[in-house]
Amino acid sequence: MSEPTPLQPLLDVLMATTSFPRDAADWKGRFIHDLAASLDRTDQVRISLWGPPGALPGQVKTANSSSDSAWLDELADRGGVAHLLRKHPFSGLLHAYGILSRLRKACVRCQPDIYHVNWLQLALYLPNDGRPIYVSVLGSDFGLLKLPGMTAFLRRSFTQHRTMLAPNADWMTAKLQEKFGDIAEIKPNPFGVSQRWFDIERRPAEPMEWLVVSRITRNKLGDLLAWGEGLFNEERRLRLIGPMQEKLVLPDWVIHEGHTSPDELRKHWFPRAAGLLTLSRHDEGRPQVMIEAMASGLPVIASRIPAHEDLIQHGETGWLVDSRKELVDALLQAEVSSVAAAVGSDARNWIHDHIGTWDDSARRCINTYRELVQQETENAG
Repeated sequence: MSEPTPLQPLLDVLMATTSFPRDAADWKGRFIHDLAASLDRTDQVRISLWGPPGALPGQVKTANSSSDSAWLDELADRGGVAHLLRKHPFSGLLHAYGILSRLRKACVRCQPDIYHVNWLQLALYLPNDGRPIYVSVLGSDFGLLKLPGMTAFLRRSFTQHRTMLAPNADWMTAKLQEKFGDIAEIKPNPFGVSQRWFDIERRPAEPMEWLVVSRITRNKLGDLLAWGEGLFNEERRLRLIGPMQEKLVLPDWVIHEGHTSPDELRKHWFPRAAGLLTLSRHDEGRPQVMIEAMASGLPVIASRIPAHEDLIQHGETGWLVDSRKELVDALLQAEVSSVAAAVGSDARNWIHDHIGTWDDSARRCINTYRELVQQETENAG
């Protein structure tokens, strides 16, 4: 990377997150790690990251106090703030306030040029200091916006800063424009995908194996257990890969592999699988595992929800299903080797052209950072 010119000095960025991988094998918040790493590689910014402790990439430094790290680590051990809000609302609210107040203190300590927060809720209690905000908006944020008064609280924060809302997918734009378009700019910036996924060489194995890669909850599995009965057996296997986050009884036709890592998916599972299956009914934004699968040339069958419709062109780069019959039809098509190869190739090309790599995403971030900081400087002058 070239050094910034005198007209483009290094920008100090405080990035905030409530999810971050503890190590290379941890997939929680892996996309935040990859985003921070790609920004760091540009040599255009100095990133200070506030969030759960983990192995930071490159020259990224922590913005945590020692107290923050211990507190956030304990919160992660308890399942995170979203889990607490669902299971123990009072404790969840206390921890949500703890996150916002600790982040506010970190902002005052760091005094960056710009704040980059991931998830809308982290913008609720930033200091009223005029610094611009870049917000990566994810699908789960739309659950937050359903809460009474939440839109009003966010609008109050956004009016105190020059704000860019950067949804991770185009389908979010209209809803954000309706709620915040008069006080914030909205410009989608999809998270990228590592080049290593594009480089995978596929050799599907026999018997055929379909993968479901997901945190295991009722919403994330969606209709899988109901529709999959009788479709999967020794000739067509279903492997469920991911941590059990709700107590569910899995039928014997589901092979639960438990936790995995991105490297295991890339080196072992994606090259040999028949395809990726996701019937999620969760508030998805733009599922990273689907992007990685499509970049790998892996056929994908997905439930017909906005996040999946935003990624898949039905019958061309994958299949969208809304019933058991449609699932059966999609499986039969995807298991024809020539069809799988053509759809996988088209999916890989679509991801390359419309989403790109993490470095592409970082460049889009940097350009927006500079626009926001310049606009703020001109207004102050």
